[in-house]
Amino acid sequence: MLQASRGTVKASANFNASADAEVLYKSMKGLGTDEDAILQLLTARSNSQRQEIKAAYKTLYGKDLIDDLKGELSGKFETLIVALMTPPIAYDVTLLRNAVKGAGTDEKVLVEVLASRTSQHVKDIVAAYRQEYDDDLEEDVCGDTSGHFKRLLVILLQANRQAGIQEGKIEGDAQALFKAGEEKFGTDEQSFVTILGNRSAEHLRKVFDAYMKLSGFEMEESIQRETSGSLRDLLLAVVKCARSIPAYFAETLYYAMKGAGTDDNTLIRVMVTRSEVDMLDIRTEFRKKFACSLHSMIKGDTSGDYRKALLLLCGGDDA
Repeated sequence: MLQASRGTVKASANFNASADAEVLYKSMKGLGTDEDAILQLLTARSNSQRQEIKAAYKTLYGKDLIDDLKGELSGKFETLIVALMTPPIAYDVTLLRNAVKGAGTDEKVLVEVLASRTSQHVKDIVAAYRQEYDDDLEEDVCGDTSGHFKRLLVILLQANRQAGIQEGKIEGDAQALFKAGEEKFGTDEQSFVTILGNRSAEHLRKVFDAYMKLSGFEMEESIQRETSGSLRDLLLAVVKCARSIPAYFAETLYYAMKGAGTDDNTLIRVMVTRSEVDMLDIRTEFRKKFACSLHSMIKGDTSGDYRKALLLLCGGDDA
């Protein structure tokens, strides 16, 4: 896996799970909690090391580390630390479960997770979801969504994107998208859903170039104009992820913090799930796209231990 090295959080070299478990135990023992010790330690360990710490903690103290952390911490900081302690697949499974089983549907989470994860990761999510809840994720998603939004989610859940570039199909795909949208009175969403849901990222990038030559529009502009609501959000996310997943997340982070109030759920979700994957690239894209660094924006938008932990996950300032 080449991608692994683009994260800001790395496995600790001389790692000792029992020693770490002891540090965490002491930070929560007695009066008051040493939040700083907790956040410094956990952001300096990889997710798989955190799982070993969790096991060592139970072995040493006969208690569940996550339960103890929940008992000692609160608010956004607690949410962030618990997220860091959760294995990646299990984390996404919980996100999706809450998105479809909570009050109302959290379309934002469905869109972000299913548009951005690799095919293998999605297959693992589907299997883990069934194991955890004895339910079919696809059925749960279908029960909660409708129309072409539902259809594209179902396609993404199949995790069967074609590999490579199909030279012979580039022009035809661009034509089909043009005919389905800009050239037609009323939009044929099915063409968008089928092509954007099934072609590889490299292939789609070529299709977007051909589409631009043909129509004079960027793919995103046409989607903005031709579609609406959740379907529009999902199509845009799929197109942006085909162009660049780090750029997609840079933009997601920016809009989570821009304007009045912070969308902390999104901020936590992205900082945690990308910290070991591509946070360095997200930071680069963020700096390119916006007039500030990711670090400075998090700093200005958050406070306390929550801010400290997020800045450690960010890993550096690209001033």
